[in-house]
Amino acid sequence: MTRGLRFIILSLLMLCAGLTTPARAEVVVSFYSHDFGDRFPHAFIVMKGTLDATGEVVDVNYGFTATSVSPAILFGSVKGKVESSKPDYIEKSDRQFDVTVDDATYGRVLAKVAEWRDREQPSYSLNKRNCVHFVMELAEVVGLKVNRKSKLFKKPKSFLIEVKGLNPGVE
Repeated sequence: MTRGLRFIILSLLMLCAGLTTPARAEVVVSFYSHDFGDRFPHAFIVMKGTLDATGEVVDVNYGFTATSVSPAILFGSVKGKVESSKPDYIEKSDRQFDVTVDDATYGRVLAKVAEWRDREQPSYSLNKRNCVHFVMELAEVVGLKVNRKSKLFKKPKSFLIEVKGLNPGVE
């Protein structure tokens, strides 16, 4: 067998085995809850992966909380903020499920995060705009069904379990 023929056969075998095609880049959005305690937010997302278009590595997380947790949150709206949590907080939290998204959806998630970050203050309301409302809107952005009339907006873990139940196949 000639060297050229061997090269062609080897190339065809590699192509058939998928060895010459680049790995598909993707970002995984993980939805987390953290049982009530003295650290916030109690519901948040973690995004990890690689963007197709640029090869950029993604490793970020976002949650929404009041800027200052005090009894004032019980009586009305207070200043709110989008924040990122430290790795130890994430490790002590419960991952409820993951959704894999493409670059365009990742961009829409970032736009929704920016929308919440840039809201007019006061932007946090325990009953209307808390960490669970934030992750609910992000769940919609990634294509999940949610119950906008849920009675679980003050129960992050229960709310995310409800979302998982509305979306068979989500792990």
